[in-house]
Amino acid sequence: MHNSGTAQARGVRRWTGFMSNRPNDANQRYAEPRWPVQLALAAVIVLRFALPKALSFGQGWPLVAVFVVLAAIVSLLHARSAEKASHVVGFILLGSVTAALITSLLLLVRALPSHNLAPAELLKAAAYLWFSNVLVFAAWYWKLDAGGPYRREKASRHEVGAFLFPQMAMHAELPANPETWHPQFIDYLFLSFNTSTALSPTDTQILSRWAKVLMMMQSLMSLAIVVLLAARAVNIL
Repeated sequence: MHNSGTAQARGVRRWTGFMSNRPNDANQRYAEPRWPVQLALAAVIVLRFALPKALSFGQGWPLVAVFVVLAAIVSLLHARSAEKASHVVGFILLGSVTAALITSLLLLVRALPSHNLAPAELLKAAAYLWFSNVLVFAAWYWKLDAGGPYRREKASRHEVGAFLFPQMAMHAELPANPETWHPQFIDYLFLSFNTSTALSPTDTQILSRWAKVLMMMQSLMSLAIVVLLAARAVNIL
């Protein structure tokens, strides 16, 4: 009887260990990858070298070096689990990149009437500003929604945020299970891309006032780039 009880206890422990190692176990913490947003910001920084000198204030390399140092600090702090400090430095990095983007757009507006930019340079500058606009605001949405990635990781499911994604309204029997679904950077990138192309959200509802303000800014910047490019093209023709 004693041996039978021992074997049964071992079986229970074995079953419990198997259950705890399942990938969908509720105790396992959801980890949101950081590399997509790092890659997006790296693309924005590298593409700055495609800008004409007239639209790139200051010297190119020192400004890029500042961005790279800030990005390295964010990655290092995250690796050491210093999430609060990483969150603050991340704000500084995003704010710096956004300020550089807005400054380049203002310089484009100022330089356009003088006709100093060749058509090829204008096209490259407009392409950089438009793509950077998409990537930078996607990073802002990713950074701010539901308290940021660190707080989203603590939640077992994504229920409350600035955006109502379609997956949040789905029923549990559908492929995208709302019980386990979390937004990732690609979801915010899709939202940002739609905002810059359609000048409005498409499949996602906006719930927060700060998100509405950011989306208005993004739409205004995208519209300014497209209108300026079209006006210059008509002037050339």
